[in-house]
Amino acid sequence: MSELEIEQMIANSKANENIALKLFEIEKEILESKSCEELIQCLLNSIKQKFDITAITLLLVEPTPISYLFNELLQSNWQHRHSTKISLDQLKVFHHDSKPFLTNDLDSLSAVIPNNLLIEAQSIALIPLILEGQLFGSLLFSDRDKSRFSNKLGTFHLEQLATKVSLCLSNVLIREQLEYMAHYDRLTGVANRRLMEVFIAEELVRQQRYGVPFSLLFIDCDDFKQVNDQYGHDCGDKVLAYIAAKLQGLIRENDRCFRYAGDEFVVVLASQKHQEAELAAQRLSRFFVKNPMPYQNTVLPVTITCGVAASDGKRSMSELLKEADSHLYQLKNNRQ
Repeated sequence: MSELEIEQMIANSKANENIALKLFEIEKEILESKSCEELIQCLLNSIKQKFDITAITLLLVEPTPISYLFNELLQSNWQHRHSTKISLDQLKVFHHDSKPFLTNDLDSLSAVIPNNLLIEAQSIALIPLILEGQLFGSLLFSDRDKSRFSNKLGTFHLEQLATKVSLCLSNVLIREQLEYMAHYDRLTGVANRRLMEVFIAEELVRQQRYGVPFSLLFIDCDDFKQVNDQYGHDCGDKVLAYIAAKLQGLIRENDRCFRYAGDEFVVVLASQKHQEAELAAQRLSRFFVKNPMPYQNTVLPVTITCGVAASDGKRSMSELLKEADSHLYQLKNNRQ
């Protein structure tokens, strides 16, 4: 072996040792993450910084097997900016063997990878993310250096990175799934009664300390039993999901919607007094009158009744809910 070859081996060994050290540091950082979003944010920032990569994006399979963590209601602005949806078939073109894909021939990728992700890129690497044996995403590394990624380069370290990230994500997702199931209703996607109790308790403390008012809307789906009897429980589930989605979209960012029980929902209106809550209730009710639910090539009338209660800082959560519920049934009785 020549002296030049020995020097090259030493240089390669040092380079591999440096890469391994950086991967170890990244693994330590992401292991400390408490949530899926925190892990992904830490991962992308750390890789970009330590390996000086031009840009990193998370490609998520649509529909993703972890959609409850990436649905539109729960996604933060950061996730929206740094993740892109892609079909499973498109992603399998790159990861048919579950290995990283490297190339500096980008002309053939425009039909699969969105053009905005290839701006200024001269080479890319795609790192598969696998959860419970299913391909659910890929890390897209893009670089201005044409020689940075090519199909002639080895993928050993990138395979290591893919395995470590997938394992860490799996652990975080299991923990986050349990937390999600404990606090969110799987049918409608809104927070459940347990989280409602915590939120209202916090609002009561805030009002007692700082005098900030809030109000409750106790919401009931009109004639819900008839919907189930006439159209079946599958239709009833769609009605509940429709109501929850529309309520979430109609209330302000600092208000909160909860599924209380059955066809009952509670909306907490932050900083709102009784008159303002009454106007909000009327606005929500009018929306559903004007916007029936699309169902099986037709539309299904879906209406709600909203009972109102404004907190004075002295009554308990139970008393406020009881008042709003009583107001709801008073409104229903007045219509009969």
